[in-house]
Amino acid sequence: MDDALGLGPVADLDASPAACLARARALIPLLAAASPRVEAGRELPSDVLDALHAAGIFRLLLPRSLGGFELKPAEYVQCIEALAMGDASTAWCVNQGSGCSMTAAYLAPEVAHDIWDNARAVLAWGNGPGSNSKAVRTDGGWLVSGSWSFASGSRHATWLGAMAPCMNPDGSPVLRPDGRVWERTMLLPRHQAKVDPDVWNVMGLSGTGSDTFHLTDLFIDDAHSVTRESADERREAGTLYRFQAMQLYAGGFCSVALGAARALHAEVVKLAKGKVQLGGTEQLRDNQGVQYTIGYWDAALKAARAGLLNTMAEVWDEVAQTGEITIANRIAVRQATTYVIHASRDAAYHVFHEAGSTAILANQPFERRLRDVSAVAQHLQGRRTHFETIGSYLLGGEISTRWI
Repeated sequence: MDDALGLGPVADLDASPAACLARARALIPLLAAASPRVEAGRELPSDVLDALHAAGIFRLLLPRSLGGFELKPAEYVQCIEALAMGDASTAWCVNQGSGCSMTAAYLAPEVAHDIWDNARAVLAWGNGPGSNSKAVRTDGGWLVSGSWSFASGSRHATWLGAMAPCMNPDGSPVLRPDGRVWERTMLLPRHQAKVDPDVWNVMGLSGTGSDTFHLTDLFIDDAHSVTRESADERREAGTLYRFQAMQLYAGGFCSVALGAARALHAEVVKLAKGKVQLGGTEQLRDNQGVQYTIGYWDAALKAARAGLLNTMAEVWDEVAQTGEITIANRIAVRQATTYVIHASRDAAYHVFHEAGSTAILANQPFERRLRDVSAVAQHLQGRRTHFETIGSYLLGGEISTRWI
C-alpha cells in the first residue's frame, strides 16, 4: 500500500494485533475528554474522527488485501472494549463500520478498492431490509427504494448500504433456491441518499448519530450489490470471512457494554477512595456494602470478559480447522456475547448506585456511562430471548437461527 492508493500514513501502521490494541488504548484519554461533545453533537467530532482514521481503527476487520488488519475476533473485541472505556458511542460506531467492512470480502477487487482505498472510508447501514424497501431488477442492476433506520455512524460514513428484497419488474419476488426471497445489500456513496438528520434523540449512545436515510428508484449496478455471507460470492480466503458479520457485531457490541461498565466501575472505585457520605465520617471505601459491591462486580466483569475471549478463541480454532462456522459455533458466540451485555448492565447499575448523589451530576463521569450501557442492553444483541434460544438448542429443541 502507498500514497497512490490514498492511504498515506495508514499504510505504514504496524498491522500486528498488539499494535492495533495499543493504538486503541492510546485513544482512551482523548475519547473520554471528547465524550461530552460526542453526546451533545450526536455524532463523532472531527478531531475524534481524525484520530480514529490516523490509527486505522476503522480497518480492523478489513481484508489485508485492501490495507486492513483482518484481526481475529478475540483480538478485535479487545480493541472495541478499549475504545468504549473512553467513549461508548465512538466504540459503537467503530464496531458498526467494522462489521459493515467485512462486505469487502464479497466484492470484486476493483469495487472494494474503489470504496476502501480512501483512508477515511467508512461503510454504514441501518436496519435491513428497511421500511418498504425493494430492489427492482433492471438492465445491469437494480432500482432501489425504501427507508433504513438506525444507521449508526452514517454521519461520518463515505458509503451506505441498503439491504432490500429483490423484485422482478412485474413486482413478483426473486426467489432463492430454498424458496426464500432473495435479499441483497446495495452500496452507494452517502451523498446519493436523503438523510433525516434529526431523528436520533435517545437516552444513551447519543453520539452514534444513528439516523434514517431514504432512497427513491436509485440505480445501483450489479457490481455494487452483494449477497452478504454468500459462499458463492466470497472472494477472500481468510478464516475471518468464514464468520458471519453477526458474530463480530455481537462480540463488538457486547464489548461496548463491557468497556463502558469497566470504566464506570473504575470511576466509582476512584470516588470511593475519597468521598465521605453526607452525615457520615468514614470514606466510601471503608463501607462494607461498597466493598462487597465493588468486589463482586469486578469479578463478574472479569468472568464475563474471560468467557467472551475464550469462546471467540475456541470458535476461531474450530472455524480455521473446518473452514465453516457451525450452528454450535454461532450458539456459543451468542451465549457469551449476550451474557456479557447482561453482566455489564447489572454491574453498571449496582456500582453506579454506590456513588450516591454524585453519580447523577452531568459533569461527573458516571451517569452517561450508565445510560450508554443501558442503551446497549436494549439492542437486539441483548435480548433476553437469546437465552431461550440457547436453552432450546442445548435441550435438543427447534430454534430459529436468525439472530445467532
